[in-house]
Amino acid sequence: MKSQIMSNAGLSAYAEFALVLFAFAFVLILWRVFAPRFKASWTAQSRMPLDDHTPVEPRARGQER
Repeated sequence: MKSQIMSNAGLSAYAEFALVLFAFAFVLILWRVFAPRFKASWTAQSRMPLDDHTPVEPRARGQER
C-alpha cells in the first residue's frame, strides 16, 4: 500500500531536478578547475606548502585579510 501511494505521488520530478542540478554543479566545478584563466591561481596555491620565501601567517578567528 505504501509503495502504491509513493509511486502515485508524482515525486519523480524532484529526482530529475536534483540530477540536473548536480550535473550543472559538476560542470561548473570542472570548468573552474580546468579553465586556462585560473591556471595561475591554481599554480600559486599548489606551491604554497613548499614556498619558504613568503610564508603566510595563519589568521586569528574572525580576523579579516
